[in-house]
Amino acid sequence: MKNNDFSRRKFIKTVAAAGAGTFVMKNSLFANPSVVKRKPTLKGKKVLWVYGGWEGHDPKKCTDLFVPWMRKEGAEVTVSDTLDSYLDEELMSSVDLIVQIMTMSDITGDQENMLLKTIKNGTGLAGWHGGIGDAFRTRVEYQFMVGGQWVAHPGGVIDYRVNIKDHEDPITKGLQDFDMHSEQYYMHVDPNVKVLATTTYNGEHAPWIDGCVMPVVWKKYYGKGRVFYSSLGHVVDDFEVPEALEIQKRGFRWAAESKYMDFEKWITPVYR
Repeated sequence: MKNNDFSRRKFIKTVAAAGAGTFVMKNSLFANPSVVKRKPTLKGKKVLWVYGGWEGHDPKKCTDLFVPWMRKEGAEVTVSDTLDSYLDEELMSSVDLIVQIMTMSDITGDQENMLLKTIKNGTGLAGWHGGIGDAFRTRVEYQFMVGGQWVAHPGGVIDYRVNIKDHEDPITKGLQDFDMHSEQYYMHVDPNVKVLATTTYNGEHAPWIDGCVMPVVWKKYYGKGRVFYSSLGHVVDDFEVPEALEIQKRGFRWAAESKYMDFEKWITPVYR
């Protein structure tokens, strides 16, 4: 492995083992909302951060932006620059959240199967833009898990507006509509996702989609695993927009709670 964090994983787990029992007991208590209610948190969570793929999406710079923040939040983060980390059964069974930045990459059958199995069993998955929304173009089960696949960004980098559609969900609560100067992702989207924010195309670059409303931020489940996606974040500088950054951070926290908080039921997982 190229990355020292991943190669030192067993040492870190050994050092942390002494406190594991207390952590499990505490989070088992939190899993029962009748005992105590709390907000999603990364504190005490184990995160696998996998980065690579097309360099145009700043995978290393985004890693350097978010990983220190996650550690400051109290997460134990294992950083890897290879999809082979998905083949480590011991590691995969231990993590609460997987974050992936792998635009336009290839994944083997064994790597994909282990990733799908892990999320289906209750580990969360979170990502943004092409990192998970345009990662493995020929892998339809993977796309089923994510809830959408990028197909176009008419006009390239342009000015567009993001509209908050759910003002009650913790991921978007308190946030207002905001503007981006980036790629306005056009995606094929699973209708069974809970859409939190959208964008509307004006037809300037593709007249036949004038007025089309497209999901920008959503959450969903794949089996027991929480999946969070935002199409924002073409380059690391996009996260200088406060709303884009806050949405991503909240999405990480929400997805990391699959094993500890109740399964959310959405009566009308649709958008207008």
